[in-house]
Amino acid sequence: MRIVKCGWWLIIGLLLAGVLSGAVCHYFGLLKTAAALYTTGVVLCAFMVYFFRDPERTAQGDESLLMAGADGLVRNVEVLREETYLKADAVRISVFLSPFDVHVNRIPMGGTVTKLAYTPGAHLGTYLNSASEHNEHSAILVEGNGTRCLVKQIVGPIVRRVVYWLVEDQKLVRGERIGMMKFGSRLDTYFVKADVDVLVKKGDRVRAGETPIAQLRRGKA
Repeated sequence: MRIVKCGWWLIIGLLLAGVLSGAVCHYFGLLKTAAALYTTGVVLCAFMVYFFRDPERTAQGDESLLMAGADGLVRNVEVLREETYLKADAVRISVFLSPFDVHVNRIPMGGTVTKLAYTPGAHLGTYLNSASEHNEHSAILVEGNGTRCLVKQIVGPIVRRVVYWLVEDQKLVRGERIGMMKFGSRLDTYFVKADVDVLVKKGDRVRAGETPIAQLRRGKA
């Protein structure tokens, strides 16, 4: 299993912390405490390996199918006006991640990165609609064949770190890795409403790069 590079310092650090602190307690005869520290270090290390896993994914179907950008639960599908980047009526599909989901994000469609932004902000509960605008978040705008797509990685009250591994003018293929949300939160994907038909609903579970969440209308693909 591939592990995200930025996760190794946590994996190794937590294991070393547990082993070294346990060794100190063992030296002073605190055997039960030492055993607890050894166990904690191993368990936390194992969880970090699981959390930073990065499985291979392959987008199926033709290019008209637009893929989920994150693993998780679809919590909202709504139509709204997106004035900052798309400047159009848009469909926003919000996916919420648990600590047990894969946290590597992928691009829903192929195209060119035309805008990257990172906005400091609040740390409201990600279940609130206002979190999409007011919480700390990244924004990734991709221009594709006949349409555009906006992806926002949004932090919550506990999660404080999202990263993208992109540069402007970079060419992307559908389902390609674009970044990571460290320890959960929410990913919003915006499509131009006139260009797509939505394929998911609230309550659906999706997998990044594998689950189609929308389809380009005829003439747009």
